[in-house]
Amino acid sequence: MCTPTRRTLLAGTGATVLTAALSGCAAYGLDSATPPQAADATGNPAPNDGTGSTTAGDGTAPAGFARTADIPVGGGKIFADQKIVVTQPAAGTFRCFTAVCTHAGCVVGDVSEGTINCACHGSRFKIADGTVAGGPAKKALAAITIKVTGDAISKA
Repeated sequence: MCTPTRRTLLAGTGATVLTAALSGCAAYGLDSATPPQAADATGNPAPNDGTGSTTAGDGTAPAGFARTADIPVGGGKIFADQKIVVTQPAAGTFRCFTAVCTHAGCVVGDVSEGTINCACHGSRFKIADGTVAGGPAKKALAAITIKVTGDAISKA
């Protein structure tokens, strides 16, 4: 008679739990390669052509990840989940940078008084070009290309 070891029991239990968890994901479509459908400004699903590309509710402009009205003139908005920050240094001029501080890798905390500010160690970056306005960071934030179509801001 073979007695199972503690390691064998734990491995078997872990595999069972993992299988159950993945089965739950499949039931909700979370294992699908098709991205979830985006919503328009009213919360209704935006049209999706099956390629992962979405359009605005009127079908004319990219849905984007932000609206121009969300970005204050002389300031900006951090999208921590995407690790980007979008700024509007002058009316109608939009810039986008990585939100990861070049000093220690923290996600920046706020945008105020013309700078993107990291709360971890106090680095500040200019909203117009991402260059260092105050250390300890020595390198600028990397620029990210965006596209503004109508009032939608999206990655290019």
